[in-house]
Amino acid sequence: MANREERGEEQVIIAGFGGQGILFAGRLLTYAAMREGKQVTWFPSYGGAMRGGTANCSVIISSEEIGSPLISHPNALVVMNTPSLDKFESVVQKNGCIVWNSSLINRRLSRIDIKAIGVPANEIAKKSGGEQAANMVMLGAYVAQSNVVSLSSLQRSLKEVLRESRYHLLPVDKKALEEGTRCGLSSLPKYSSDEGNK
Repeated sequence: MANREERGEEQVIIAGFGGQGILFAGRLLTYAAMREGKQVTWFPSYGGAMRGGTANCSVIISSEEIGSPLISHPNALVVMNTPSLDKFESVVQKNGCIVWNSSLINRRLSRIDIKAIGVPANEIAKKSGGEQAANMVMLGAYVAQSNVVSLSSLQRSLKEVLRESRYHLLPVDKKALEEGTRCGLSSLPKYSSDEGNK
């Protein structure tokens, strides 16, 4: 049986607290992957209190059929707050990637065997038109690093995932995705793994 790399499979956990749009970001990623004709699973998990409680989702994207939606050791982690980093940092595969929200996470990452991308998502989202779009900034940065789907696919899928009553947020979300992608591709020191790890 082919391993994950041979199947071209990406396994990512997106984690934070309720109200940060964690599950929405995961759904948008799955829709973008389906738009590109890929196999995909989305598995949500959240604590008893949606807003303020813990929330995470597992997304698997593959060129072949996926056997199980469960992930025990993802190759990537997109993490929005410190409690979620505490929970999931240790399970990321060696040589994997952690995209972490440096706006809210102020502790050092303990792993030195992974690629770490610090993203000031809340500040970038504010400049993009609304702090509620920090999840889109993080997703854009992750996609820029992983190249698992295109920015265009994400932006085109927004209308399918957003409720019609929230279509007014489309311009903000699209801009936040663009800014997040720019951040993820940037080699500037303030966006590198050195931030918060000195």
